[in-house]
Amino acid sequence: MTVILASASAARRTLLEQAGVALTCHPATVDEGAIRQTAAIAGLTAAAVARVLAARKAHQVAAHHPGRVVIGADQMLECDGRWFDKPASLAQARDQLKALRDRRHVLSSAVVVVRDGRVIWGCVEQARLTMRRFSDDFLDRYLAAAGEEVCRSVGAYRIEGLGLQLFTRVDGDHFVILGLPLLPLLDVLRQHGELAR
Repeated sequence: MTVILASASAARRTLLEQAGVALTCHPATVDEGAIRQTAAIAGLTAAAVARVLAARKAHQVAAHHPGRVVIGADQMLECDGRWFDKPASLAQARDQLKALRDRRHVLSSAVVVVRDGRVIWGCVEQARLTMRRFSDDFLDRYLAAAGEEVCRSVGAYRIEGLGLQLFTRVDGDHFVILGLPLLPLLDVLRQHGELAR
């Protein structure tokens, strides 16, 4: 049986497929905004919220697929105590990138693995990224070239492409930046017989 990814993320799906994981995608339909709002009121950290969201997604999908291994994942971006979501438009992406410009932010990527209503494993890993002091002209040219794709990223950038030019420093695992702590996840899948040892 294939693993189930409880996400619509093309980046996560590609990472897993390129690593040789046979999977199907069944995106979860949790109310992420409501969960974030409740978590903020409760005083949770961005990393803790990412894990809560990943777990909710995995549990929701696993409830409909008994016996199957389900992977839930989520990512939170925090800069100077402020949480950022995926921008809804290019105009919002522009505002978000201006807010992150010349600052360091933290990406928390969480993954939770569930089978039959039980969490098998979960983790949160972080990466720290510093954006350079780019000009408004560069920002406009970047957004015109990158297009609506940036709205699929919590950071409003695609670091695997042109978005790399936004940064002066990147500290952390590349897979974590793309939204999935991949190496420890692959190890867990091997331990549970989903990948060859």
